[in-house]
Amino acid sequence: MSSLKSTESEIMLDAFSFRQVGHSPQSLTRQPISIPEPRQPRSDVFVRHTAPRFGASDNQNEHKADEAPWLKALTEGIRHFQSKVFPVQRTLFEKLSLGQSPKTLFITCSDSRIDPNLLTQSDPGELFIIRNAGNIIPPYGPAPSGETASIEYAISALGVKDVVVCGHSQCGAMSALLEPEHLKDLPAVRKWLKHAETTQRIIKENHNDLRDDALLTATIEENVLTQLQHLANHPAVAAKLAKGELRLHGWVYHIKTEEVHAYDPDQGRFVPLREIKPVPVRPTRRGESEPNSQSA
Repeated sequence: MSSLKSTESEIMLDAFSFRQVGHSPQSLTRQPISIPEPRQPRSDVFVRHTAPRFGASDNQNEHKADEAPWLKALTEGIRHFQSKVFPVQRTLFEKLSLGQSPKTLFITCSDSRIDPNLLTQSDPGELFIIRNAGNIIPPYGPAPSGETASIEYAISALGVKDVVVCGHSQCGAMSALLEPEHLKDLPAVRKWLKHAETTQRIIKENHNDLRDDALLTATIEENVLTQLQHLANHPAVAAKLAKGELRLHGWVYHIKTEEVHAYDPDQGRFVPLREIKPVPVRPTRRGESEPNSQSA
């Protein structure tokens, strides 16, 4: 085995790499491989999961716990799940360990106030979930996004039959769409929201009479319709829609009131979900007729 020789700037291996020189393929020279010294991990960004030290004073162990009280709450939650929840639902998790077969693809916002399983009262394994800022679906293109790959997998591999695009009240991404000046220090967010430019233009040209909460609500609703149209143009989705094997749904969840509104193409507006009629196979905008609808 090669011996290691260290210097102040690099570690040299008694091995050689080959580099072609000149114009002859037979003309080779050997040079040492240099490996930079490994970077030391930053201790300030890693929290080590350690048990209280035996022999340490109570004050020392208490100080350890106080370093990350939020982490303590999370780990206590895991212990509760392991000791109280999992034993009761062991059969469910044993089934899930064999594979997944969700029936619905649920696309919603990353906002921490949104919990799709809690909202729909569904079990693990029933929803295939995509989350990002603004429940956005980038248009299909030559450079597939993570959303594109997840959509394709859910439709073509898992065979989901329904897709829900769910916006929500007080959406920060939609607020930023209305006031882009607040994004000057968030270049990645600003670029991401380009996928909602259609929403922005529709609001500007059709709803300039609205203000404040009414304006934000209209933006949230229009964005759901925009993203449904992006979704319908994804090849895997378009193929299933053409065969009548997939249904698309547009929802808006109102956090404060627990209401969920769904888009009704017959009325051309969002109405309480409990009042919704059969949902459309293909998404349409306000004022457009629905040429081919299918009941849920």
